[in-house]
Amino acid sequence: MKARALLAVLAALFTLQAGVASTASAATRTSAKSPVTTAKPAVRKAAARTPTKKAAVVKKSAVTKKAAVTKKGAVAKKGAVAKKAAVAKKAAVAKKGAVAKKTVRAPAVRKAPATRVVLRKPAAQRAAASVAATALAVDEAEAPLALDANGLPVLGSSAFYVVNQRTGEVLLERNASAVLPIASITKLMTAMVVLDARQSLRETLVINEGDIDQIKGTGSRLAMGTRLTREELLNLALMSSENRAASALARNYPGGERAFIEAMNVKARLLGLWNSRFHDSTGLDPANVSSARDLAKLVAASASYPLIREFSTAHERYVPVAGRMLRFGNTNGLVRSPEWAISVSKTGYISEAGRCLVMQTWLHQQPVVMVLMDSYGRYTRTADAKRVRKWLEQTASQRLAAVAQGVGG
Repeated sequence: MKARALLAVLAALFTLQAGVASTASAATRTSAKSPVTTAKPAVRKAAARTPTKKAAVVKKSAVTKKAAVTKKGAVAKKGAVAKKAAVAKKAAVAKKGAVAKKTVRAPAVRKAPATRVVLRKPAAQRAAASVAATALAVDEAEAPLALDANGLPVLGSSAFYVVNQRTGEVLLERNASAVLPIASITKLMTAMVVLDARQSLRETLVINEGDIDQIKGTGSRLAMGTRLTREELLNLALMSSENRAASALARNYPGGERAFIEAMNVKARLLGLWNSRFHDSTGLDPANVSSARDLAKLVAASASYPLIREFSTAHERYVPVAGRMLRFGNTNGLVRSPEWAISVSKTGYISEAGRCLVMQTWLHQQPVVMVLMDSYGRYTRTADAKRVRKWLEQTASQRLAAVAQGVGG
């Protein structure tokens, strides 16, 4: 019994010892494995950090490279823009230079028909024209008179023709056959055609849209709806060169404006104006052309109409327009001068024609027709007329006086 109890105690002790040893062995194995387990996450973490850092470096490198490329592209783009701007500026400068060069070499060309003749003025004529602007401001006796090598007056008009209407003697001429636009000198022909039709001068005509200038875009003081008699319109057309008045006269001609223009050209043929063509009644159309010699015939023919003599030399006239009286004056200031005896007068201007003036005046009791065409200064045509008269008085007075005595006054 005691032996069995002792054996049981020994077995229990042995079992307890084996359990302790097993526990220690397990602890030892656990502690041996622990450094490896601990170290592995650290290595993984370090390894994980390495790719991240490398990725960051790569990313930073890529960003830097991209920024460099962007900057380079921006610089290149900026250079291209600057280069383009420089090219554009250079082209603009070149174009501006070309325009300036073109402007210098080719001044504004006047619009004109094929029959337009360009007449170049010599230096002496330009010198005369330079003093023409002041000719109206000085007394006529003091007006400058320059003579050329042949003793003829130097004028600022491109073409002129001065003739004794009674004898046909040509007193002065230059480029008298040149065909040029005549502007409002046209209205002398307009007046003759109106009077030849023998329509009532008391008939009231109305200014309407058909009388608006569609060629040059000029204005007028004759407003739409203005009602005037044919006589009043004829007066304004000749004295003040009123374009709407001349247009209304043609519109109200039997057969209308087309028939009126045809009648003008028929009249020109009857008068022997072979270098003259008419396309409208106002003279605004630069296709209305003639020569100085033809215009002298036109003035002589106009002088046979009492109303043309009266209206073309009238100083002024008041007519009712839009409920009030408006004053219209003569476009030729010489008709108001007591020094002149003018029977027929007409001025004209459009850019293609220059400034023109035709007159029938009396010198030594002789009718002298003056035609001055294409004057390029505002007062040149008037100053030229004064120079012609002074020259005739100084050098041709004996001839005119002799003619007067031979004809009997």
